[in-house]
Amino acid sequence: MEKSLELINQKIRDGNATVVTADRMPTLVDEIGEDRALNEVDVVTTGTFGAMCSSGAFLNFGHADPPIRMERVWLNEVEAYGGIAAVDTYIGATQQSTTLGEQYGGAHVMEDLVSGNMIELHGTSRGTDCYPRRTITTELVIDDLNQAIMVNPRNAYQRYNAATNSTDRTLYTYMGTLLPSYGNITFSGAGALSPLSNDPGFRTIGSGVPIFLCGSTGMIIGEGTQHSPAGGFGTLMVTGDMKEMHPEFLRAATMHQYGVTLYVGVGVAIPILDKELVRSTAIRDEDIVVDILDYGVPSRNRPSLRKITYAELKSGKVELNSEEVRISSLSSNRKAHDVACTLQDWIKKGKFQLALPTKRISTTKISRPMRETARVPRVRDIMNTNVVSISEDESIKTAARKLLRGDTNHLPVLDREGTVVGIVTTYDVSKAVVKEEKNQKVKDVMTIKVIKTVPDEHVDVAAQKLERYNISALPVVDERNHMVGMLTAIDLGKLFGKRWQK
Repeated sequence: MEKSLELINQKIRDGNATVVTADRMPTLVDEIGEDRALNEVDVVTTGTFGAMCSSGAFLNFGHADPPIRMERVWLNEVEAYGGIAAVDTYIGATQQSTTLGEQYGGAHVMEDLVSGNMIELHGTSRGTDCYPRRTITTELVIDDLNQAIMVNPRNAYQRYNAATNSTDRTLYTYMGTLLPSYGNITFSGAGALSPLSNDPGFRTIGSGVPIFLCGSTGMIIGEGTQHSPAGGFGTLMVTGDMKEMHPEFLRAATMHQYGVTLYVGVGVAIPILDKELVRSTAIRDEDIVVDILDYGVPSRNRPSLRKITYAELKSGKVELNSEEVRISSLSSNRKAHDVACTLQDWIKKGKFQLALPTKRISTTKISRPMRETARVPRVRDIMNTNVVSISEDESIKTAARKLLRGDTNHLPVLDREGTVVGIVTTYDVSKAVVKEEKNQKVKDVMTIKVIKTVPDEHVDVAAQKLERYNISALPVVDERNHMVGMLTAIDLGKLFGKRWQK
């Protein structure tokens, strides 16, 4: 048995369509079976509400008098892209304020516009014969704009891997704050309520399909950037009129010490045309499996610590490395349910008609990494292998002599096996000499918590360590923590200086 979209739309117009939210569908199918579900259910509504950084809007301000071709544009001191037309701009959600930094950004400008708040526009130009004006500053609200069209390159991820942190320091990421030593796990996405989880074959989700977008009717443009459905990570590119949106489903946020993002509500109505769609919309959180990735590894290919289902993620805790670890969501399941329920209400009232894709979205594509034509320098390329070291049982005087003789301000401290157990600097030795305590040894003054690097680490990552910990050298160790070299700020300065000259 199959149903046509025309029949379903007619039932919507007549006000007698049966519309079920995606979180209700699995239980319903269990209760009445697939055949009855196909016969009785016409539409399943989905929803997700979470941080979707790849979002933004095209804005048209109309022409000023005298006219200006705005080459640089700021909205509430957030720079927008001005390289498209005289009085058009595109503002990205993650762009940060020139004065407030991560506390205010493009996402906040978008929320302010949708909320009806006044924003300040400032534009500059070099001036031309047809656009003689060189600067403009004015205040406006969204109704003053000719167009405010949201165009989000990548929304509604099918699913998200979870995140944790193996290092001994707190990490600030797009997956939120990750505590040291596997102190927490974060995740995102609505699981079985999410649009793409309910139609992984993209049979009813594609170009031209109307959707719920931030409280208004939007549309799917096509596949989103980084669309990778073959691995279960499909995305959508979507658009909608911001003048019809509601701030309840569009909220700006800041990921502490990471940056600005925009919380977006997206919902798709799936017509139940056959039993295959009955089965796909009956998916449960227990059926959706992702990896817990270690964000402490600064690599594109982060290691997976274990598999986990959305049901486990939503439980709030899970066992990892024989320890119970707290889990928190970056998305709002309640708001995702509100999206699905609002869309359900629109359909029941005949305010929302369904359509099939005018162009199908690929189900086999895999997102590829960036092609890099230049080799990234590693620590091994610039480290100094002729390193002066010292043992922890040697005297401060010996350390002082080595520091004076050698071209270094740092002495790695090694045990009898050659393992790095500390580091002592010229400053440490100077303090010890001033105290004039007898028989002081290196182990009495050395720093035990040593920030290290490894030969294969990218120099950019190593440079970040120096900056973060306000130090000027890093011992380079192998997999057994044995000393193999030293990397200093001077080494990095020489390398970055060459890069700059190029």
